[in-house]
Amino acid sequence: MRFHNALFLRIFWLLALIAAGIFLLVQSFPYSAVFILVILVVFGAELYFFVRNRILFYDKTILSILHDDFSSNFPESLRKGTYQNLFQLYENLKKKQFDQMSREQVYTSILNNVDTAIVILKKDGKHWDIFLMNDYFSTLFGVPKFKHWQHLRDRLPSFCDEIESSAFEEMKTSMDIRIDGQELQTYSIQTSKTQSFDQDYYVILLDSIQKVIEKKEKQAWINLMKVISHELMNSLTPIRSLSQSLHDIMGQDNLDADDLEDIRQSLSTIVNRSDHLQFFVENYRKLTMLPTPEKQPVDLNQLIAECLLVMKPMLKQELIAINNTVDIPQTVHVDKKQIEQVVINLITNSIFALKDKQERQIYLSASTENNRIFIKISDTGRGIDTAIRDKIFLPFFTTRKDGAGIGLTLSKNIIEAHGGYLSFVSEEGKTEFVICLVV
Repeated sequence: MRFHNALFLRIFWLLALIAAGIFLLVQSFPYSAVFILVILVVFGAELYFFVRNRILFYDKTILSILHDDFSSNFPESLRKGTYQNLFQLYENLKKKQFDQMSREQVYTSILNNVDTAIVILKKDGKHWDIFLMNDYFSTLFGVPKFKHWQHLRDRLPSFCDEIESSAFEEMKTSMDIRIDGQELQTYSIQTSKTQSFDQDYYVILLDSIQKVIEKKEKQAWINLMKVISHELMNSLTPIRSLSQSLHDIMGQDNLDADDLEDIRQSLSTIVNRSDHLQFFVENYRKLTMLPTPEKQPVDLNQLIAECLLVMKPMLKQELIAINNTVDIPQTVHVDKKQIEQVVINLITNSIFALKDKQERQIYLSASTENNRIFIKISDTGRGIDTAIRDKIFLPFFTTRKDGAGIGLTLSKNIIEAHGGYLSFVSEEGKTEFVICLVV
């Protein structure tokens, strides 16, 4: 508004002076024409530069906005009046840009601290180029943070060939990559496509399978050592304490009846804890010295029926109903005794899970798919607590007072020795274990 007022005021004074010049010219005053000409030149020039400066300022500000250049600042005199709206637009866009830059820095920092190699591609016309490469990818493969796909292809041809062979479509697979003449390493690769504001992005995630396995193995050993240390200390601590007490008692000159009773109880406790340690070591040996399966053709329907027959007295005592719909139409090459042990272990676990439950049902079913047999054993028990689901296959971990904690671990090892796997699904009021065997 102030701009228009200033422009109107200048035009008004120009017209007023021109009218005064015309009046003087009509009155035949000397040099009236020269006076009018000077007025036109001076005010015309002043009006031209006035409008030009204003247009240039608008143009400069708009160009700054278009190029995301918010480095300049509005003079204090231009932040109100004529340029107030322009100033507010400039400041709002400047704030949004700074907010976006802050978010990008946070996202980049997060990606750079993830232990997964990440490359994000951006489509430019018909070609893809690198939009972002995190630090882990750059370090893992020893490559700079390239911006062009072709540069990465020159350094990692096998990786780029795999991506291009998929036509940049979503996939989940594994691949071998050789880096600078080193040995081939296997990586799991997962990709996804996304679109934002008509711009296509292609996200590539890579993990070294060896590193994943090593990490899981290390964590498994840590967990195992915690359990073993706990078991050992539970026995060694009282044995050492009692041995010291016995040593002190035997150092006395005279022993009375109470001392003899203390000796008897201490020796009894030492024997019990020693037996526990022996039991613990024998169970550990069972896990580490699992014999190679002696496979032969086995009718799994009959095998499961025989297992249920063995478990029948216990099932009857606990008032548990069995629903067996297993019907496998072919024999399978397995070690009969080992598979029997797995089935009995899983049914036993279901029996203990059904204690204090009104509905006591155990379901057995089977299905065949892609040359694999799936045997499912489920119950209507209380389910497995979320906090311990990642520990149930851990050796010697148990929630039962009389449990040794090797049943599920041994079962898992047996099935894996047969080339299959043992998994479970648990939710409130239901737990289902799945035995997968290759036909």
